[in-house]
Amino acid sequence: MDRRQLLAAGGSLFALTGCANMGMRMGAAPVGLSPEDLARDAAIARAVLPQQTPRAELLQPWTGPYEGLPPFPAATPEKLKAAIVEGIALQRAEINAIVNNPEPPTFANTMVALQMAGEPLDRALTVFGVMTSNIGSEDYQAVDTEVSPLLSAAGDEITFNAGLFERVRTVADNARAMGLTAEQTRVAERSRDSFIRNGAALDAAGKAELGRINTALSSAFTRFGQKVVADENTWTVLTDESQTAGLPTSNKAAAAAAARNRGIEGWAIVNTRSSVDPYLSFADDRAMREVVWRKFVNRGDNGDANDTNSTIAEIVRLRAERARLLGYGNHAEWRMQDTMAKTPEAAMDLMMRVWEPAKARVAEEVADMREIAGHEIEPWDYLYYAEKVRKAKYDLDQNELKPYFELNNVKRGAFYMAERLYGFTFTPLPAGTVPVFHPDVEVFEVKDKASGRHVGLFYSDDFARPGKRSGAWMTTYRSYSTYDGVKNVLASNNNNFIKAEGDEPILISLDDAETLFHEFGHALHYLSYKITYPALGGTPRDYVEYPSQVHEHWVLSRPILDGFMKHVETGQPMPQALVDKIEAASTFNQGYATVSYLSSALVDMDLHTRATPPSDIDAFERESLARIGMPKEIVMRHRLPQFNHLFTSDAYSAGYYSYLWSEVMDADTWAYFEQSGDVFNPDIAARYKSIILSEGNTTDRGEAYRRFRGRNPDVDALLRVRGFPVN
Repeated sequence: MDRRQLLAAGGSLFALTGCANMGMRMGAAPVGLSPEDLARDAAIARAVLPQQTPRAELLQPWTGPYEGLPPFPAATPEKLKAAIVEGIALQRAEINAIVNNPEPPTFANTMVALQMAGEPLDRALTVFGVMTSNIGSEDYQAVDTEVSPLLSAAGDEITFNAGLFERVRTVADNARAMGLTAEQTRVAERSRDSFIRNGAALDAAGKAELGRINTALSSAFTRFGQKVVADENTWTVLTDESQTAGLPTSNKAAAAAAARNRGIEGWAIVNTRSSVDPYLSFADDRAMREVVWRKFVNRGDNGDANDTNSTIAEIVRLRAERARLLGYGNHAEWRMQDTMAKTPEAAMDLMMRVWEPAKARVAEEVADMREIAGHEIEPWDYLYYAEKVRKAKYDLDQNELKPYFELNNVKRGAFYMAERLYGFTFTPLPAGTVPVFHPDVEVFEVKDKASGRHVGLFYSDDFARPGKRSGAWMTTYRSYSTYDGVKNVLASNNNNFIKAEGDEPILISLDDAETLFHEFGHALHYLSYKITYPALGGTPRDYVEYPSQVHEHWVLSRPILDGFMKHVETGQPMPQALVDKIEAASTFNQGYATVSYLSSALVDMDLHTRATPPSDIDAFERESLARIGMPKEIVMRHRLPQFNHLFTSDAYSAGYYSYLWSEVMDADTWAYFEQSGDVFNPDIAARYKSIILSEGNTTDRGEAYRRFRGRNPDVDALLRVRGFPVN
């Protein structure tokens, strides 16, 4: 996310989400701005800002091909620390220049200048974020601990600047009189409202207290993330080959390679989901499955130096204090002001509509497994016996699928999807063409097929390494905008697949392939942007997962299967008979999938709607799950002690429900493509790109969906996709 989006919304991290129902001044004139108008406004803004020459290397404008590239090879913890400290000072001088400008506030000298402010710091933080997330060595962690409170204080300094707030409010309140366009009005009004939501209207004592809370939260977020990474940088050692019985050959080889890489005899099940889930699904050794499972689900909850429970208690206490200070009943009420759902009650209504049928399905799944197992099903049994039931009911073995999902072929299939739907082409660049942060990273040039126009670069970082954060994610090093000249997009996908030995093919599961398409969907969202101002580049948290989730559906489309998902030994595409089995089993185990995810979302909302937050986090988690009737055979997908979404920032706090909210639109959209008779329907794809992807947050996203689909999304489509009864 381009940090100038945050600056334009009051320097607040919470501007990462958009506002679905913020009214636009559709009657404002003029309708649009010409390149000349934008150039004029940019020149005015640059004249306001002081002419400063950064000293630190990592604050300098990026150089090289493709409009400049992040200088990853130059990055060291020491250089980044120096750049961040200097960058904060440079940004402070720019903000002061905006505030002290004797000219009356205008969109150009205030809002455009505010987006330009902090560009050197933005460059340094982009590189810093990449290095801490993907390298994460102790020296980077130490710098992260040191600079996090400095950055929090710098953000508060902007939000609490009374002169700056007054200039922003003047522009927003007088948008019509100033003749601002609808997009400019949205920038100004969102910025004004974000300032207010984040404490700009508090008195001096209130601002001081809020600053204390925000700084303490920033430090706590950093501590939480570092503790979880430390617990994930562990493994379970298998010393006897019998403990690998049942594992697919590719997973067994990966475990052997993981052990060798760590100087260990035998096999290592690394404590990340991509390594643990295959073991729980296929390993015959029940006792060892329990060992692996317990190690994984107890990350951050072992009563040692990496235990996160006290950190979580501190975070939820600080969040509750902040909500009260800002005039809200709880953190969720405050956090959800800038979402599509708008209220905790709306999110809960959707979740509970799905929760009860999901629990009922779990009871059916457990009964089927108990028949095969001959004993009670424990959480470390669920995935293992689910595979047995899948084989018995649908004659479908996940091991039968993996040879069709070779990692490089899956990526090529994703590129084909992007070309068919949106006209993007991805061409690999030779190693060494552009600087990267690790030798594993591949880089692709992205072009528009019809015009040959350069769109940007796509960085693909696929493999797990010590210090790298877990899971899969997407980020941008630079996002598209035109307010100060056209900016190309530098997008990145990051995964945690386990490397194979030597030249062995890297085989991933169908679930992994869908995750890859999911994160690639995020990248396509940003590569499609056609926005003027970076401040409108972020979308509501409960919308942003929608464009990524819908792209998962194309994994099993026939053109992609025929062209790319070919058996690594025979070279033949997946036969339709096997696809039919997958589709017949598509709602299989949806009880497990839904309950494991939704329990995490429900506990998140329960935690953040409490006026008095809990101090005993383990006890709260148990009690919260008991209240909703959590099946004993399943554990939350993310238990609180390792719930990075909630406790490494505020971004997903009281917002984990957003995947389900987005899935309503995702399911309804996929039904639209399917009902057309062509899942690559060019007309629907063109409208999807222009309305859903390209607009960013320049318009109300609920209204945008109605323009695309002709109506509101159909919740029943979600229930049908998951195989639950429709009322």
